[in-house]
Amino acid sequence: MPAAAQSETIAVFYQSPSLAPLLQALQGAWPEAQWAVWPEVAPQATKAVVWAPTQAFIDQHPHLQYLFNMGAGVDALLQLQLPEQLQVVRIEDGGMAVQMAEYVTYAVLRHVREFDHYAHSQAKAQWQPRAMQQRADFPIGVMGLGVLGAHVAKVLAGLGFEVNGWSQSPKQIEGVHTYAGEGELSAFLQSSRILVCLLPLTPATEGILNRANLQQLQAGAYLINVARGGHLVEADLLALLEEGHLAGAMLDVCQPEPLPPEHPFWRHPRITLTPHISAQTGQQEAAQQITANARRIACGQAPHGLVNRSGGY
Repeated sequence: MPAAAQSETIAVFYQSPSLAPLLQALQGAWPEAQWAVWPEVAPQATKAVVWAPTQAFIDQHPHLQYLFNMGAGVDALLQLQLPEQLQVVRIEDGGMAVQMAEYVTYAVLRHVREFDHYAHSQAKAQWQPRAMQQRADFPIGVMGLGVLGAHVAKVLAGLGFEVNGWSQSPKQIEGVHTYAGEGELSAFLQSSRILVCLLPLTPATEGILNRANLQQLQAGAYLINVARGGHLVEADLLALLEEGHLAGAMLDVCQPEPLPPEHPFWRHPRITLTPHISAQTGQQEAAQQITANARRIACGQAPHGLVNRSGGY
């Protein structure tokens, strides 16, 4: 019997109406485990599977050693008061990389191929072909080169776009010109006309999509934010759209979520909003990944996706 299949109680906090499919996936991947679903409490549990847990959940499970987060972003989780011994493990893919590449590719092609223009023409019963735009005129910058960002960058490069990538530490990706660190941020921005944000939200990256950075993009730039609303300084985006330096934006994340009905993003003609759906965790994939990590832990190995709590990702 694999080490991770040995019977133990795993605490679960999942703030979503779709708990039943997740629980079924977890039980199928790890049938010997017992699952205590909040508000049921298992104070003896050393592992928990969570999405948007409360401080009360953490406090009532004092022996937790591993917290498996059902997503790639852990910024909200790290705002809780977590015991020092508690290690946070995030989903590295969980079926999200393909979805994210689909979403970003759609956003890029929608802008470059001017499909908004054709939608407006149809509404007016107007047949108005436009001159074809060249991919070479739309170099793409991908901020954040983790599992999701690296996959997005490779897919875009495969479509023939010039792709630049920027991350806090140096990365090498075939077909992508990479930049790293604060010292190379300006060069990265200046080389990009479409900017895709896939950064983790940390104190160092909060507000990084601000006027000082966005105005370094090439004229007529387009912003795609699929990371966190906290990366964007909203007033700066609106001002740069008004001034014409930015041609538009597609935003899958905002702050807060959902946006209040009176927020200007809803009705702005050059902003497209989607409700944080660019990449959703596949429950079967996530359950398999969590179980594989539990087996690694049982064998004395470090799990994949272990979060550096001090770094924020």
